[in-house]
This record gives sequence, C-alpha cells and structure tokens, in this order.
Amino acid sequence: MPGYLDLITRASTVMFGAWRDCSNCGLEFSKRTLLDNAYITWTEIALFFFCAFLWTQIRRGLTQSLFKPLAQWCRLLPKDAAKMPESAWKLVFYTMSWCYSTYLLFFSSYSFFHDPPSVFYNWKSGMSVPTDIAIAYLIQGSFYGHSIYATVYMDAWRKDSAVMVVHHIITLALICFSYAFRYHNVGILVLFLHDINDIQLEFTKLNIYLKSRGGGYYLINDILSNMGSVSFSITWFWFRLYWFPLKVLYATCISSLQSVPNIPFYFFFNALLFALLLMNIYWFLFIVVFVVKVLKMKEVNDVREYEEEEGNKAAAGLLRQPQAENNGDDAGHHNSAQGKHVQNGVTKEKHL
Repeated sequence: MPGYLDLITRASTVMFGAWRDCSNCGLEFSKRTLLDNAYITWTEIALFFFCAFLWTQIRRGLTQSLFKPLAQWCRLLPKDAAKMPESAWKLVFYTMSWCYSTYLLFFSSYSFFHDPPSVFYNWKSGMSVPTDIAIAYLIQGSFYGHSIYATVYMDAWRKDSAVMVVHHIITLALICFSYAFRYHNVGILVLFLHDINDIQLEFTKLNIYLKSRGGGYYLINDILSNMGSVSFSITWFWFRLYWFPLKVLYATCISSLQSVPNIPFYFFFNALLFALLLMNIYWFLFIVVFVVKVLKMKEVNDVREYEEEEGNKAAAGLLRQPQAENNGDDAGHHNSAQGKHVQNGVTKEKHL
C-alpha cells in the first residue's frame, strides 16, 4: 500500500496533468457527459424517497415503543434519557449497515479492500449494478436522506451539527452520483471505512448514559465507555485518516485514470472525496480535545455537546414534557414563538 508522500506527489502530478489535458472542459462538456453517462431510473428515485420516509417512521416507532421505555426502565438521568433514543437508533442502524458492507468486502467475491484499484477494472458506462451492492446503496442512500431531516428536526443539536448536515449532503451526493455513474464498487469501500466509527461512538455514548443511571455509579459501564472511547479514537485515525486516503483516494485519483483514461466527472468525485477527508480531519480535532479532556479530568464525555447549562435546560425540558403535552397546542405555539424546537424531549435553540 502506498504512503502519504506517494499519494500527495503522484496524485498532484496526475490531477495536474489531467487538468492540463482537459482542453474542452466546461459547462457544456459537463452537461453532455452527465447526459451520456448517468443512469438512474424513476423507480429507483421513488424507492429512495419511500425508504427515506420509512426510516423516519421506523425511528419514531422504535423511539416511542422501545427506546424511551428502555430509558425509563434503566432509570437514566433526565438529560441522558433525552439523548439515549438517538444513540440507540444510530447504533442499531450502523451495526446493521457495517456488517453488511463487511460481508460484501470479505465474505463474497469482491476484492476491493485488498486490491483497491480493482474498483475500476472493467468499468463501463451504464454497466449493471450487482443486486447485493444495489441493496446496500438503497439502504445507505435513503438513510442519509433521512439523516439530513433527522439532524435538523430530531437529533440533539450539537456544536458540529451544521457540519454534520454538510457531511450528510456530501455523502448523499457521493452515493447518488457514484450509483448513477456506476462507481458503486468504490462506494462500498468508502461506506465500510466510515460506518465502524459510528458504531463505536454510539456504543460509548450509551455506556456513558448507563454508568450513572438511577443516580448511582456502575463500574462496568464506565469501563466499557473507556474501552469504546479508546477504540473509537484509534479506528477513526486508522480507517478514516489512513486507509481512506491511501486506499480510496489513491484509487480514485491515480488508478482510475490508468483503468479508464477518460473517466467521467473525475474532478467532481475527487473533490467530494477530499471534502469528506477534510471533515474527517475536522472531527479528529474534536477527538484530540476529547482525549486531552479524558487524560486531565478522567471523565468520558462528548465534547461536541453544549456546556452543562445546556444540559440542565435539556433535563428541565424533559421533566416539563408531560405538562407540556397536557397543555396541548398552546405549549407548541409558545415554543414556536420563542424560536425553539423540541427534539427527543429537549427544548433547544436552533443554530442552523
């Protein structure tokens, strides 16, 4: 596998050469390339919107019937009970999706992980997408469509939520365009390298909530949260900042032109992938701050959350929820008048 220096030098050389040789590049050329090489049907678009809506309804159903009752049964603190359904939902989905992408890459005939340049072998415009990969794309694409809505209207608002919305939009664009242009092989590799960290993050957060349930202290959950935070920090760097650039970006920047000299939208897709890398670096700064905080304070917390004052507001909002429900529409109008939004029982200022 190449190193960082090899990636930087070769990618810059190849991309500069491709830019220099693209004498007829422009809006008209891009429009013609889009029409000639993008393949997606109205049925697939309808399935995307239906599944995005379905994810939203499944989450709401699980939150009301399972996650909230489970939080009450575990006697979580109000501020933790308000955030627990979000983490539980994401843990369930990302575990399922990552296991499926792991199956595709390691327990089927695909060799994309061990041989990244093979993602472009035998590429043809409009080629058929294997059913197992098409299923993965439908699951992931519709989920990120749901996630754009959920980040704004359902999830707890955090310091990086605006960046998270941008991340979901870029990821959805990558999923949709890579499917339409038949770059689905590299898409599976990208999804595999990113989903594992979400599993570890939500697992860690759930154990942080559980370690102080009922106002007590539970050592096993404290140990699990510490183990989760350590593995999350290591795998974030290993999967997103090591394997992702050296496997995916090396293949898309260099190997793609070797296999398909006039590959469509070369610069567009690589620009989106580099934007994804920059966001991974941005979030890695949060991880560094998190590690420093743990070493100094010996306490595991999500540094993306707002300060304790906001947590107290969240707890107060959860405690007031039954009363607010009894007040009916008047309470809803009052929250709207104050420019606030209730998500998971948490009254929050909107920052987007």
